[in-house]
Amino acid sequence: MNVLYEKDFARWLEQQGELLRSKKFDQLDLDNLIEEIECMGGNLRRELRTRIENIIMHLLKCQFQPEHKSGSWLGTLREQRSCLGELLEDNPSLRRLVDEAVSKRFGHAVARAADETGIERKVFPVKCPYSADDVLDPDFVP
Repeated sequence: MNVLYEKDFARWLEQQGELLRSKKFDQLDLDNLIEEIECMGGNLRRELRTRIENIIMHLLKCQFQPEHKSGSWLGTLREQRSCLGELLEDNPSLRRLVDEAVSKRFGHAVARAADETGIERKVFPVKCPYSADDVLDPDFVP
């Protein structure tokens, strides 16, 4: 185990970058470097799913409590969609995961919407009524 990796992660990153730039591949901390690269991919996928869940939850709140629709809810929708758009722009390969994330995160979004609104879960649809295009559309609000 690389001691620097354990004691000062930021410095370890700088060191690995310097070694890569100078092509000193034999000095790289390959085990930890591989782990960190794989972890970065997982973090991007988690961010995608979390942002989609937040968008769906707010769409549900707007649809099922239109009388409580607020600037805060709409602002959250705009912010989450903007961040999701940037994430997809910077990482276009994640676009292939959007449909699946909408489907998979819908149940979590329903649970959160129910908790926040006080509406029983059984009132919400069983399947997501919003398409991936709806989720990504900056102007779509039910």
